[in-house]
Amino acid sequence: MAERITEGAVPKHEQLRRILLELATGHMQPGAAIPSERQLIAEYGVSRITVREALGQLVNEGYLTRVRGKGTFVAHRPVQSTLHLASFTEEMRALGHVPTTVVLVREEAVPPTDTVAALHVDEGATAFHVKRLRLADGVPVSIDDAWFVRDLMPGLLDHDLSRSIYSLVADRYDTPIDRAQQTVAADPASDDVATLLGTRTGSPVLVFDRVSFSGDRAVEHTRSWYRSDRYRVQMEVRASEPRAVGRT
Repeated sequence: MAERITEGAVPKHEQLRRILLELATGHMQPGAAIPSERQLIAEYGVSRITVREALGQLVNEGYLTRVRGKGTFVAHRPVQSTLHLASFTEEMRALGHVPTTVVLVREEAVPPTDTVAALHVDEGATAFHVKRLRLADGVPVSIDDAWFVRDLMPGLLDHDLSRSIYSLVADRYDTPIDRAQQTVAADPASDDVATLLGTRTGSPVLVFDRVSFSGDRAVEHTRSWYRSDRYRVQMEVRASEPRAVGRT
């Protein structure tokens, strides 16, 4: 039986908003359809204006999403990560998500020019190329296109690459990745990236370009594409030195 919405100090649209928020976050999966405006009007005995106000607030807050001609759906809540060095598998588990990986490419090949420069390998020499689709709770979050120095990790491609490669290279090859240099940019998704991430061509994606080191040796060069609506980066910034607050 529907929860009652009554006249009182709390506006009806706010009462309905709370009901729908609990429904969307506690009882429905991302992508599930919210009842239609007509159903909500009949079930809760409120006006169309009240329904639209409640739905509109939840859309603006990111809990729901509208699809023209189809209806209103529970939105995919973005994974929020602090900016730190960790494998995708470790990071997702720490955030309470279930990580899975689909290995798209595993090969020994000659890397592109920017990777040759980043890893300081000889031109024409081969490296290990691993491209993977990463998912959290079964939902595509990123594509990782990585190159690894071959001489430091013989037989790398023979292992289970759906698990954490960072843990593998640390445990198996005694090559722990302990720091990285990384840049982040926003780009429109290309056709192939959009297809793998389940979004539209041209939709905004975050592009991470990372060179990872073990000690002083560059061992990995990775380019990653993240859906900007499913992944956010949180960071804390501080002044390099304490500074007195005053007027100028």
